Amino acid sequence: MPDRPNLLLILTDHFRGDCLGRLGHPVAETPHLDSLSLQGAVFTHAYTPCPSCIAARRSLMTGQTPYTHGMVGYLDGKPWPYRTTLAGELTRAGYQTINIGKTHFHPPRLHLGFEQLILPEDHSAWLAAQPGVDVEKTAHGVHGNSWMARPNHLPETLMEETWFVSRALEFLRKRDPTRPFFLCLSFNGPHPPWCPPQVYYDPFIGREIPMPVVGDWAERHALEAGFPLDVNAWRGKLPDPLNHRARAAYFATLAYLDAQVGRLANALTRNRLMDNTFMLFTSDHGEMLGDHHLWRKTYAYEASARVPFVVHAPRGMEMERNREIPQVVGWEDILPTFLEVAGAPVPDSVEGRSILSLLRGNGAWREYYHGEHAPCYHPENANQFLTDGRWKYIWNPITGEEQLFHLAEDPQERHDLAGERSAADALAMWRGRMAQELAGREEGLSDGKRLIPGKVPAWRGGDAGGLHLG
Repeated sequence: MPDRPNLLLILTDHFRGDCLGRLGHPVAETPHLDSLSLQGAVFTHAYTPCPSCIAARRSLMTGQTPYTHGMVGYLDGKPWPYRTTLAGELTRAGYQTINIGKTHFHPPRLHLGFEQLILPEDHSAWLAAQPGVDVEKTAHGVHGNSWMARPNHLPETLMEETWFVSRALEFLRKRDPTRPFFLCLSFNGPHPPWCPPQVYYDPFIGREIPMPVVGDWAERHALEAGFPLDVNAWRGKLPDPLNHRARAAYFATLAYLDAQVGRLANALTRNRLMDNTFMLFTSDHGEMLGDHHLWRKTYAYEASARVPFVVHAPRGMEMERNREIPQVVGWEDILPTFLEVAGAPVPDSVEGRSILSLLRGNGAWREYYHGEHAPCYHPENANQFLTDGRWKYIWNPITGEEQLFHLAEDPQERHDLAGERSAADALAMWRGRMAQELAGREEGLSDGKRLIPGKVPAWRGGDAGGLHLG
């Protein structure tokens, strides 16, 4: 067995940061993830630097903030012109590297440093070749961004997530045993459509599930949405039965993913690999799930921007175990963490920080975390946000609107304090921090003292790959 730890990165899409059984969620069932955290930790205030898939995954692969790597919103079909990447550095360090599942790289078969690549398109081709299967995996009829939901038409054995884990098990059987491995297992779920296997759907659809949380500031998202709602609407008020079905199917999908994580963990344990494997489970962003009359992602609110961050560490690693760590961490911290675990140097271009000092219970950390997203569903729904886990400040760079939430007392962001006299000092302090954070950027959003509304394009890298990043 290699002396250096194996590395396992499990990624999901749309998995909310509050949806872990360990953290007391009233509906979510994640027993396998909770069990894995016994030999590690759960970070209770982990965030995505940009709450949609492409920009967040660029931060993951480069260790950089969205502004530095060039994508501050959602825009597909743009180049990935990065010389320094997580997979590339680990391959260079002698690791056997493979990605199984979603990448969202462009062009789609770009390896970006991985030695091997297995994609969702490969599952589609496999599924089409199965005897007796004459429908595609989307034959359930639910759109990929819809709040509609239903049981899946396919048996669990034919579904994409199950197939990905089967390919991961095949890789473990056939890997080079003289080299440590880096396995990135990247699920599309719980990205819509929420069509889990029937065996998971049935227990949740009959349960009592709390309805969406709606803040005292959010009614406009119901009033401005119009009627009737498009099945892919990003905001609007749904009838209670449709809300219940969407939420039941979402939590059923989480339970299905947790079971597949457990399937992989059991195989690692049987093969005596778990004790020498550093594992991180996380998501590129969350899912509003009807909270505040909003759906999908891109927002700075907790349901969208906060993500799960579950660590399982090798038994030989010196650290405090079975902990819940409150410091704010994010996706740009993953690359330096994995490189430090691997004993590989961290390139100067990396802006994130290794979380190993936090796992060991020592070391200074950042005061607050910055995230952002350019306009997506509407020309004016952009956001910049700062949080230290206790407070959150949100500024809309298009309209200049502000919001302030005291997360320690109001974790569901029901009450916007930005207009209250009692919070004036806190608002001014966070506004000043944001002005400093945005100073010097090419959009001209700040002069270092004042915030200045302006346009925020999603991509600033240029089509020719003109970024020079490490």
